[in-house]
Amino acid sequence: MSALPILGLGLCIVGWVGVILACGLPTWQVSAYIDGHIVVAQTTWEGLWMNCVVQSTGQMQCKLHDSILALDPHMQAGRALTVLVSLLGLVGLMVTVVGAQCTTCVRAGKAKSWIVMAGGVLYILCGVLVLIPVCWFANIIISGFYDPKVPNSMKREMGAALYIGWAATALLLLGGSLICCSCSCPGDGENTFSVKYSASTRRPTSNGEYDKKNYV
Repeated sequence: MSALPILGLGLCIVGWVGVILACGLPTWQVSAYIDGHIVVAQTTWEGLWMNCVVQSTGQMQCKLHDSILALDPHMQAGRALTVLVSLLGLVGLMVTVVGAQCTTCVRAGKAKSWIVMAGGVLYILCGVLVLIPVCWFANIIISGFYDPKVPNSMKREMGAALYIGWAATALLLLGGSLICCSCSCPGDGENTFSVKYSASTRRPTSNGEYDKKNYV
């Protein structure tokens, strides 16, 4: 396995771990206080799985969402897509390792190249799927922040989980592209040139010796 696919796989693994981290963090959106005279006594964190309230004293209380069906559509989509990407990332890792040149699960040749390329495509798909809920959340947060009808106490800002999701998306897309580009073209590993061997027909001359031109 050359350096390029190893680099791509490493980036994909880091991005995959970032997706899992972003999925579990409760900081997809955080409370925004835009009035300078308000003394901030607590900060609200809202995530895919729970909401947390952090007091100014450092105490934090978290509460899981009561019902999945009662969640907003972007929350449900965020849950489903991040969990799906977490599973697809594991599948992509196994597929890429199976198709690696350093493993013997599959015979070397055209099949290995296609398997490695399939692993790269899976990671690219993971990057695209992660981008959907992250951008959806960001759009809702930004629209609500600039909406004059929303009270200041209800305005939200983008949390750290969104930035981790964007970074994970970039790593997955870049790593998957490197894996796909590193795949050898179909037919590599096989002889592309047909070599033919033919025995030279050497006939003895009248005096019983072979013609010298056969040795030139």
